[in-house]
Amino acid sequence: MSETKRIYLSSPTMSGSEMKFIEEAFETNWVAPLGKNVDEFEKEMAEYVGASHAVALSSGTAALHLAVKLANVRRGDVVLCSDLTFSATVNPISYEGGVQVFIDSEPETWNMDPEALREAFRKYPRAKAVVVVNLYGTPARLEVIKEICKEHGVPLIEDAAESLGATHMGRQTGAIGDYGVFSFNGNKIITTSGGGMLVTDDAEAAKTARFWATQSREPFPWYEHKELGYNYRMSNVVAGIGRGQLLHLDEHKAKKKLIYERYKSALSDLPLSMNPHLPESEPNFWLSCVLLDEGCSVKPMDIINMLGKNNIEARPIWKPMHMQPLYRENDFISAGGDLSGEIFKRGVCLPSDIKMTEEEAAKVISLIRSNF
Repeated sequence: MSETKRIYLSSPTMSGSEMKFIEEAFETNWVAPLGKNVDEFEKEMAEYVGASHAVALSSGTAALHLAVKLANVRRGDVVLCSDLTFSATVNPISYEGGVQVFIDSEPETWNMDPEALREAFRKYPRAKAVVVVNLYGTPARLEVIKEICKEHGVPLIEDAAESLGATHMGRQTGAIGDYGVFSFNGNKIITTSGGGMLVTDDAEAAKTARFWATQSREPFPWYEHKELGYNYRMSNVVAGIGRGQLLHLDEHKAKKKLIYERYKSALSDLPLSMNPHLPESEPNFWLSCVLLDEGCSVKPMDIINMLGKNNIEARPIWKPMHMQPLYRENDFISAGGDLSGEIFKRGVCLPSDIKMTEEEAAKVISLIRSNF
């Protein structure tokens, strides 16, 4: 491996703004869960995305779990889910005993295909909820999917873990579904090192989520519990990091877009295409990805291995859920073919770190081109 500095896929970018809020937490001795930073981070996130309520939690997965509970998913209930995603999107359905049915992607966004979703509702008319993902920061066809959910009277859970700051038809992702979920993991567009957020316009749902997330403790002088709870609330220190990061979200978005446009221009003559988006959407360009043309002699691992030998991180596209051993018995519904599988077989996530210099970007592009 080269001794040069490693170029990462997407690493944390800290500005120093975070320290003001962290120091305040230490000075006031509020370092445990809850506190001023948590309260303010919730308000600032709700205001940014245009939701009425936000609940700061320990992870995006915790937020997804509570969203599934709020959707009243019970043992044996079918939930229709995006197929091309990370397992954290769909695992919480199993926590509640639900059954995932996976919906294929569409070529225009790589996200849930509305036509396949319609087909799924014909097959599973009593499905309890829909979980849609905004893959790699690109909004799904959210207005169509939400309308389909309304037709069938089911809630839409929007997994916006990767898409904070992205918009669809002028609205922030995460605030379009009945419940929206964000992740602040170390590789996301802003990070709190770990943590997540649940957003909703439903005041009672937000109240219930906070109750469940604090071990479902009843308002008694002693510890009284009538139902199962969870230790899911965000730390005041972690929330302080989030407040500092949120100040720079738009700056991070602009840098991510520059990376995407640079790749798009520099690789335009090769047999590949960039991860697509709808004209009515503005992604946050969290990760720049390429899809190799069908029949291309270059394979994803050729590019990934070439970059890896030069201390540069790249990864395959998410392996679809219907191809995972854990979910091999679950149903998979497509409007024709298996686009999710094709994207996995021919796709590559390219280095998208906003600290990448122009010189480093030129090196990455040169190495990619050398495969062809």
